[in-house]
Amino acid sequence: MKDFLKSVLATITGIIVLGIIMAIISVISMVGLVASSAGSTKVAENSVFTLMLSGQLDERAADDPFGMLTGQVSENLGLDDIISAIKKAKDNKDIKGIYIEAGMFSSDTPASSHAIREALLDFKKSGKWIVAYSDSYTQTTYYICSVADKIFLNPQGMVDWHGLASTPYFVKDLLAKFGVKYQLCKVGKYKSAPEMMTADKMSEPNREQVTAYMTGIWKVMLKDVSDSRKISVDSLNAYADRFVALAEQDELVKMKLVDKLIYTDEVKGEIKQLLKLEKDDEIPQLTLADMKNVKGKKQEGEQIAVYYAYGEIVDSETTSLLEDGHNIVANTVCKDLESLMNDDNVKAVVLRVNSPGGSAYASEQIWRSVTQLKTKKPVVVSMGGYAASGGYYISCGANYIYSEPTTITGSIGIFGMFPDFSGLLTEKLGVKFDEVKTNKHAAFGTIARPFNAEELALLDQYIGRGYELFRKRVADGRKQSVEQIEEIAQGRVWLGNDALGIKLVDAIGSLDDAVKKAAELAKLKEYHTTGYPEPVDWWESLLEQGNKGSYLDTELRQALGEYYEPLRLVKTMNRQSAIQARLPYYITIN
Repeated sequence: MKDFLKSVLATITGIIVLGIIMAIISVISMVGLVASSAGSTKVAENSVFTLMLSGQLDERAADDPFGMLTGQVSENLGLDDIISAIKKAKDNKDIKGIYIEAGMFSSDTPASSHAIREALLDFKKSGKWIVAYSDSYTQTTYYICSVADKIFLNPQGMVDWHGLASTPYFVKDLLAKFGVKYQLCKVGKYKSAPEMMTADKMSEPNREQVTAYMTGIWKVMLKDVSDSRKISVDSLNAYADRFVALAEQDELVKMKLVDKLIYTDEVKGEIKQLLKLEKDDEIPQLTLADMKNVKGKKQEGEQIAVYYAYGEIVDSETTSLLEDGHNIVANTVCKDLESLMNDDNVKAVVLRVNSPGGSAYASEQIWRSVTQLKTKKPVVVSMGGYAASGGYYISCGANYIYSEPTTITGSIGIFGMFPDFSGLLTEKLGVKFDEVKTNKHAAFGTIARPFNAEELALLDQYIGRGYELFRKRVADGRKQSVEQIEEIAQGRVWLGNDALGIKLVDAIGSLDDAVKKAAELAKLKEYHTTGYPEPVDWWESLLEQGNKGSYLDTELRQALGEYYEPLRLVKTMNRQSAIQARLPYYITIN
């Protein structure tokens, strides 16, 4: 028996030791992988940057060590990585052109798609070429690829060009089946975020604003494609009405939507001709991952910090851990901005905002940090896809604001939406409640019943004060009267192009334009940029992704498409701050 126990213990000890050794080997491998990826990539002569437009586009793409370990690497693309790669390709004499291969690509916003397209247009100023190919172009990938010198299509492929549609859905009646309803307090007739929970169709003010910004986005897309493809806007609209996705492929060539119908294996021949290579020569190619390690222009001069604030605005790190995806965590951002304020090496800050808003309290905290930062050095905002509601709140105190033409901004309004589960508990589940209280409002917010009329009146007053504060912050930041802001507030969503005319933004431009403005305000002749927050190390990223289940989240996003964000909002609503300054859902171009 003793020998048997010894054998068992020895076996267990061996397994534990083996596990430790394997863990050490894994860590060493990961360190080696990270170290190797940090090296510089040498660019061969006559090279091509191959941009694969497949996967989900985000403002910044985090490393996925968890995916690397499990072999389930997500296809997330960072807008910052793509823009940087295109710039490097433009400046590198050995890179002769860009080959875009379009697949199943989902952009986070129309403004991000526009930013990629503008970067590609700038690349063409160098005299280099761009070629695009796809088995089938989605409307988003076609919009981006329309900038190419040559657009190739699989002989059996399609070009999806059909116009824009917004199809919000409403779950009030669904929730009612479970005895759940939401009580609402809001300021702003255009503040449509709660409608999904409290209505069964779009309100007329909401329909008005959605029609305005969808029409505005479509006009930008039409003009851009028309300019590049030399097709009239009227013709492009006619093609959309005909739903050319189902047209004969030869017709797409006649319409000038594509230049040539070829198979995948024939694309190499076209590129070799552009590179003046022989038939049997290899094409030196660089992927997006390779371009991250290609040296760009030498960084000289003073430092301008580019601080990326993207995702929903939440109060604390604890709240963020309960959410999916990247968030703007107020206490973290405030500490970061304070550090930048006190860093003498940083001469100006560009705040890159891509947010539909979130917690009104958290937005106020970040606004405060931005205004304090502005007392020490210039702050310029660069708006990405969204800078609306809370996203606009944190932007309005800057010295200068740039917006993309199709940025969704404004939405100056606040609401509180409070779930009432009493019907579920009492009627569906048979739970009974009783009550003893010492004061009139001691049971304020109890789960036993909905708010009564007096309690709702108190909440309305509280929400109203929050709206007045938001409105004043905007008025002070934009140097206008409260009355002037009220005319364009009421929760109204504005497109970037329209926001310029009503002075919500100062100019239409890119992140680069914002950096140039920051240098001008700081009186810098030579400067370079540094991105903040700095990327987390791979171990911290591994632990964070393990806690938040980001791989599963990515898979759900890819599977659900446009329905992902609204469903996520429903899932997390009861965990969010009660007082919200946010948009109802994310816009997806189909």
